[in-house]
Amino acid sequence: MTNMLQLRPMRSVLYVPAANVKAIEKSRSLDCDAVILDLEDAVAPGEKETSRSRAVEAVRTRGFGDRLVAVRVNGIDTPWGHKDIEALSTVTPDAVLAPKIATADDVRRYDELLTSMPATTRLWIMIETARSVFRLPEIADAAANTRLAAFVMGTNDLCKEINARLLNGRAALMPQLSLAVTAARMAGLAVLDGVYNNLQDDAGFDAECRQGLEFGFDGKTLIHPSQIAIANKAFSPTPDEIGFATAVIEAFAKPENLNLGALRVDGRMVERLHLQQCERLVRVAEIIAQTTTAPSRD
Repeated sequence: MTNMLQLRPMRSVLYVPAANVKAIEKSRSLDCDAVILDLEDAVAPGEKETSRSRAVEAVRTRGFGDRLVAVRVNGIDTPWGHKDIEALSTVTPDAVLAPKIATADDVRRYDELLTSMPATTRLWIMIETARSVFRLPEIADAAANTRLAAFVMGTNDLCKEINARLLNGRAALMPQLSLAVTAARMAGLAVLDGVYNNLQDDAGFDAECRQGLEFGFDGKTLIHPSQIAIANKAFSPTPDEIGFATAVIEAFAKPENLNLGALRVDGRMVERLHLQQCERLVRVAEIIAQTTTAPSRD
């Protein structure tokens, strides 16, 4: 399936515990690009049934504006996973987020369970197991004949599995993060960075957002509304970036340059491969401008 998320801003993707009615209501008015109603990690076993009903009702009634609405279900190897998906088949979330994916077969199992849902409901998957890291290409390739549309990094679970320390700079996860972005792009998937746990450390969170941008992530998953503005700023194109991209597009569009493979623009050499990146950046900036006032990273 062709992934239509690539031009959809996904700078800030907020996890919202489906057990928390006030949090769900508040998320409808926040400046995040997407909301993940969480039935898994954020919900205690005794609240699973009630939370499922609340998530279904939230998706049914909508009111989230331009925000994408995904639901993270429990694993299908738990007592709740199949019931979560069955309940969601009565409504139309933008995505179902599947946890603990380890193989391409896992992707296909979830895809089969989503058969009764409209094609507009996509499958997002958590990349959070040690086994998945060594199967990223085959997992990404499963997108060719499933509704798989996005990778979501589960950095906390991944560190737990490999017994790594999740410190500022994330040195222990650099290979996994880079490989996940590369595999996602290979298959044309969106890819979201993991959460930042310290809500008191805005500087550290901003640095990690910028690191995620450098890796190539589309945006960051968040655990609190206070993180939205920083993520939006970090993952929004700057005026300088938009200006340069526009200049590249205009340069290649000139009649005398139509057959050229490389040009000099503002003192920099650019090739036609950069043209596509520039076109995407400008289009994303236009979409952001239409939906929200995005602060510059400058």
